[in-house]
Amino acid sequence: MSPHNALHITPPTRRSPDLAGLVATLPHGTFADSIPQDITLAGLSLDSRKIRPGFLFAALKGEKTDGRNFIPQALDSGAACLLLGEKDKAPDGIPVLRAANPRRAFALLTAAFYRDQPDTITAVTGTNGKTSTVQFCRQLWEHLGEKPAALGTLGIDAPALGISAEDGGITTPDPETLHETLAALAEKHCTHLAMEASSHGLAQYRLDGVRVRAAGFTNLSRDHLDYHKTEENYLAAKLRLFTDLLPQGGTAVLNGDDAVCAQVAAACSEKQILTYSLKDKNAALAVLARNPEPDGQRITLRAFGKNYDLFFPLVGAFQLYNALCALGLVLAEIGRKPEDVVPLLEKLAPVRGRMEYIGAPKDKKSAIYVDYAHTPDALENVLNALRPHTSGRLHVLIGCGGDRDSGKRPVMGEAAARLADHVIVTDDNPRSEDPDAIRAAVMQGCPAAENIAGRREAIFKAVAALRDGDILAVTGKGHEQGQTIGDTVLPFDDARVVREALDAAQSGDV
Repeated sequence: MSPHNALHITPPTRRSPDLAGLVATLPHGTFADSIPQDITLAGLSLDSRKIRPGFLFAALKGEKTDGRNFIPQALDSGAACLLLGEKDKAPDGIPVLRAANPRRAFALLTAAFYRDQPDTITAVTGTNGKTSTVQFCRQLWEHLGEKPAALGTLGIDAPALGISAEDGGITTPDPETLHETLAALAEKHCTHLAMEASSHGLAQYRLDGVRVRAAGFTNLSRDHLDYHKTEENYLAAKLRLFTDLLPQGGTAVLNGDDAVCAQVAAACSEKQILTYSLKDKNAALAVLARNPEPDGQRITLRAFGKNYDLFFPLVGAFQLYNALCALGLVLAEIGRKPEDVVPLLEKLAPVRGRMEYIGAPKDKKSAIYVDYAHTPDALENVLNALRPHTSGRLHVLIGCGGDRDSGKRPVMGEAAARLADHVIVTDDNPRSEDPDAIRAAVMQGCPAAENIAGRREAIFKAVAALRDGDILAVTGKGHEQGQTIGDTVLPFDDARVVREALDAAQSGDV
């Protein structure tokens, strides 16, 4: 299901342009010299099930399926043309577009087909913080009177357009879904869009053709090595946002405190660079002082040489990093004045499933947060952020997903044991793996932790253990509305289960 369908956005009216004319608008060399003539394109898709008469079918090899195997079905459905690699075999008598890089070619062709996009688009990449950063961009633009949207893990969120994130989306959708969504948002007069740029999406050329004006980099830590294999490949995928998608003269907003900032900056040839920092007072956006309070933090922020004293209403250094990245992306727009935007940091609201305060047991000075943290670095950020606000014990519930990077499991356990006072290891999304084996791997890093198989049972036990001054972080799934066990997705919402556990604790039914 595409995000705009899930959120009831009416797709834009399809045009029927001349295929050769579309190809002529793309960079020279995108396709081989032989271009099919006299084809009026009714649509295009990677999915043979979506092919209709007059469509182009992009028969591309994916991770799990090979589109070339579905050419007969696409032709039976009326495909007028095929997009193939340079050496792929094609049926006789069928018009074919060929490309050395067919994935990128399909993305560029799709962008040309749908054509319309919001005028101002920013993209954010990094291991952690993408979702919060794009949501903070959206909030700042709304306070400035624009009609913005955020696109990514939470789906499409555009309250100013009457669209709320009702369902999760793929962090970076396929090119067809993405460009159809951009055109639909433009048709609804969306003025600004902040979107997440995942490493998978960048490596697979899903964002090519998006007219990015500014790009943000949050941080880099271990993640997705099951796909990228090495940290070098992982970083290289992230860098494509700055080398290939951000145009000359565009603005790169970089975390000056991250270890790879210099490498990202080196990739930003002929681009403007704006850094943000909690450590470097010479950064364009520099936090000079920060003092935690129960419901946020007092900060002194220097923005382009001028100091601002603010109350930032969210806890944790990492939340402040995300807000600074968003601030830089908004200020990258020509004509934006810091004095108009910086004070709006005081109005930012938490993002669903990102250090989201859920509640506390009645008559106890404690608190429960739900967070998406599913990498060692993100987990450390959450626990370090909550420690200054904890007068009692810091509790954390963790797990690791199946069919993902298994090497991080004991590392997650070690981080939890080192930074929390009480650790519960439970199931996340085991997928096709044995959940007992996943928990056992996590427990290698935290042998003194409690091992509780059922996530609901684990949450209820964690909530019941809270005493005055305690804080509980329920991590790993955040905004997710389901738990994947085998091939089945069962309804599961951490926030809802926490509230049920609080009700049960209040009634004594635990």
